Amino acid sequence: METRKKSKARWALHLLWIVPLLIVLAFAVVMYVIPAFETVDRTAPDGTADWMANLDDAMPLSEVVLPGTHDSATKNVQLAYFSKCQALTVGEQLDAGFRYLDIRLGAGGEQLKLMHGFTNCTTSGWPWAATLTFDDVLADTYAFLKAHPTEAVVFAVKHEHGSESPEQFEALLSAYIEQNPDAWLLTDAIPTVAEARGKIVLLRHYENADEPVPTLGIPCYWDTQKGHDDVTLNAASHENGSYTLTVQDRYEFDTDDKWNAFRKGQDAARTGEDALSISFLSTKGTASFGHPYAFAKTLNPKLSELQTPLKGWVVIDFGSAALAEKIYQTNFNGK
Repeated sequence: METRKKSKARWALHLLWIVPLLIVLAFAVVMYVIPAFETVDRTAPDGTADWMANLDDAMPLSEVVLPGTHDSATKNVQLAYFSKCQALTVGEQLDAGFRYLDIRLGAGGEQLKLMHGFTNCTTSGWPWAATLTFDDVLADTYAFLKAHPTEAVVFAVKHEHGSESPEQFEALLSAYIEQNPDAWLLTDAIPTVAEARGKIVLLRHYENADEPVPTLGIPCYWDTQKGHDDVTLNAASHENGSYTLTVQDRYEFDTDDKWNAFRKGQDAARTGEDALSISFLSTKGTASFGHPYAFAKTLNPKLSELQTPLKGWVVIDFGSAALAEKIYQTNFNGK
């Protein structure tokens, strides 16, 4: 009898650590193992790294149908099941043809790091990996532009996390720019393709209407759209200094509503010297914490099969070289 009681006690002690261990393992599988298998086709068409070479120098950059990625630095990121939006690194995205990058930064002292919400982007897929810094992303971007001087890369920079004011955040950003100023185009108006070639074109998405910071780059502000019932937000317009921005960024829609919003945003797109349109195909769905890949794997094939010519800058989750080509090829179809 005594032996039986001791055996039960030992099992109870084992359960005290076995159950938490199983919970931790299940969490790790969901957060990191499943996202590790969420990949894209890496086959790059010939010429995709230099496609802008064939553009007319005189074109306003807003008239170029530009492929872009949402949350561009999240190939490796903490809580990846919820936070991962890309399967290629920033350098790989540039090689694949993407030219609009969604650069979300948080401050760690004097250093800027890549973030998605409160989660840090990292240098590898391991949970303990080092944080991905702005220096890491800039090194890849500078190297790409040096190797491909006909190209231009738009950085839509957002202050993703932290208590810094817009002025404090811009001061941190300026310190990086000053290390390589010739690589940046800081105009506050939409440049031509010729002006943008070989440069990082800065869009400042880190200010808001109440706290403008009119010193660096092109202002690029819009009200959050989320999953609001107001259908006019499918193509909302905002005055941004010298140009009008029309944007669709319904990031709390499920698949069908998101696709409809994307199509309506495309229908309303305006481009030119004083107009820019940005259409996001990215969404996390209606849940508080969504799973971007679940939507991208349905929405991206819809984009691939779309027969209607695209307009403006098109920004997607889980971008591939084939999708980048689908977007930028609109610039040359029929020419």
